[in-house]
Amino acid sequence: MWTYHPELLATPVPRYTSYPTAAEFGDDFGPVDMEEALAAIAPGTVVSLYLHIPYCRDICWYCGCNTGAANRAARLATYVERLEREIALVAQRVTGVRVGRIAFGGGSPNAIPPAAFLRLVESVRTAFDCTDAILSVEVDPRGFDRDWAGAIGRAGVSRVSLGVQTLDPQVQAAIGRVQPSEDIRRTTSLLREAGVGSINFDLMYGLPRQPEQSLRASIVESIAMAPDRLAVFGYAHVPHLVPRQRRIVADGLAGTAERFAQAALAHRLLVDAGYDRVGFDHFARPADALAQAAASGGLRRNFQGFTEDPAEILIGLGASAISDFPDRILQAEKNTGRYGMRIDAGALATCRGLRRSPEDRLRGRAIETILTRGTADLTALDGGADIRIRLTPFERYGLIAWEGACSA
Repeated sequence: MWTYHPELLATPVPRYTSYPTAAEFGDDFGPVDMEEALAAIAPGTVVSLYLHIPYCRDICWYCGCNTGAANRAARLATYVERLEREIALVAQRVTGVRVGRIAFGGGSPNAIPPAAFLRLVESVRTAFDCTDAILSVEVDPRGFDRDWAGAIGRAGVSRVSLGVQTLDPQVQAAIGRVQPSEDIRRTTSLLREAGVGSINFDLMYGLPRQPEQSLRASIVESIAMAPDRLAVFGYAHVPHLVPRQRRIVADGLAGTAERFAQAALAHRLLVDAGYDRVGFDHFARPADALAQAAASGGLRRNFQGFTEDPAEILIGLGASAISDFPDRILQAEKNTGRYGMRIDAGALATCRGLRRSPEDRLRGRAIETILTRGTADLTALDGGADIRIRLTPFERYGLIAWEGACSA
């Protein structure tokens, strides 16, 4: 049962893919910080790799990702070459690590030619020990074709996430992402033929011109396509931070109560359809690895969202990519031109980040366990009394309970 308490929703909070969040990153970081972090990885450690492709064939108005138009073949080819060089630079700085996960995100990885994608996969597998590594790719159904599906099959990709957002043509027009439902069905079919075992749909609520019946129709139609996972995100309208959102007519956006009702509707429809709830905005079939991790206590949360990836270290490659280490978070140069100049000079492209204090790590772990397991041990945190006072309103409504000094 979802209960609406507007006073508890009045304070905006981060989505918490990390703690501290990216809003706390500072500019006093550089390649030396990345060099130190890579050198400190012990041989035999299993790490994950994330490769960022900051290009899309079409730019959606709502999107806050670091991406630009894939309108020049030479620009894409140059970026791929530089990403290959960065792969080699990073590989030279680690010893004996194993790669458990390789994720391609963006932007849209399928903005580059399929042959270029295969080159990047081969570069990673040549540079690192990737035995049995799980390979995942984000896909834009617009422009996805049989050639790209073939590349995904040859690369051994087992997990693909589709940017669906909404299947309502009116809402699509309002956010600058027009893609007929047939594009989604065709892409899903091609991926199944290529042997992809886990397909995720990203959907959104709180979009302009999206009443409850529109969201319901999109979810019902998505369920009929039988994705293994779905993520249902709430749209955040922040045109002061994302200039392209200024093209969206703000007076068509849902209010707080309507957004809450839409989130509750999505939860109800998907659970009733047989999906397990994973975290607060992800859903998965019971047989999917994500649902199994949630059931067994192995669910994690990182910059990709909820995941069953157990790795403690994520190495980001590409412009704006974020690397996550136990004691620090580091981000590469966002501008592809400046990123390329650094890589061409034989240097790493790190330019922002933060260092985690021991208290940061404790708080980050508490936040993660609340999000993934619904409980957290707060006894080791500084300011425990203040934390309990701040959570009193939630306790008053029966949304949390305490066991000694532990929140449950």
